[in-house]
Amino acid sequence: MTNSALIRPAWTPATIALMVIGFMVFWPLGLAMLAYILWGDRLDGFKRDVNKATDGMFANCRRGHFRGHARTGNVAFDDWRAKELERIEEERRKLDEMREQFDDYLRELRRAKDQDEFDRFMAERSKSTPATTSKKKKDGKGEGLLDD
Repeated sequence: MTNSALIRPAWTPATIALMVIGFMVFWPLGLAMLAYILWGDRLDGFKRDVNKATDGMFANCRRGHFRGHARTGNVAFDDWRAKELERIEEERRKLDEMREQFDDYLRELRRAKDQDEFDRFMAERSKSTPATTSKKKKDGKGEGLLDD
């Protein structure tokens, strides 16, 4: 999921509209959309934690299946297969670590992009605010709004 996604866990016009429509159609849908807006960014971490837990629970079952039941009787082949399976398991662990590092990198990139957009907004806001107030005072159209 990228930051340009239409429906992402943030206060975007699309998510607000879906939340309002959800409340109008069936209130639990609107409540679910509100929960997604507020806590949807935590779903990736939750999903990753659940995957780790289930991988840990079933890892012993997989190992037992390959080592215990599928023996061929050829000791050399069984030893080679056991080493290959260990090597593949190590590669899988490395790939999982790289995936976690990449997820962290993307999360930091999104945070930096959000910070940049916010800083740009604040800079534009601070540029436009003094210009409009001084213009109103000069034009005399502010009529009591800014005059003390």
